[in-house]
Amino acid sequence: MNPLQENIQLAISRISDYLVQNQTSTSWQLKVMFRLSSSVLYLALGSLYQQGKISLEADGINYNVTWGKKPENAVASAPVLKEQM
Repeated sequence: MNPLQENIQLAISRISDYLVQNQTSTSWQLKVMFRLSSSVLYLALGSLYQQGKISLEADGINYNVTWGKKPENAVASAPVLKEQM
C-alpha cells in the first residue's frame, strides 16, 4: 500500500470511530480535528459514503456528515436511461 492509501485508510478509521461516538460532524470539523488534507478527507468520506456508512448533506461549502444510512425520504439517484434505437 502506498503512503496515500495508508493516509486514506487511517482517515477512514479515525472518522468512523469519531462518528460512531458523536453521530454527526461537519466536513470542516473533521478536516481540522484530524489535520487532513482536502484530498484525503474527501476520498475518505467518499469511501464511507459508498459503503453506506455515512450520509452527506451539503451546507454551503461544507458537508454535514452523519453516521448511518441515508434517510428514507432522501432523493434517489436518477434512473439510467437506455438509448433508443
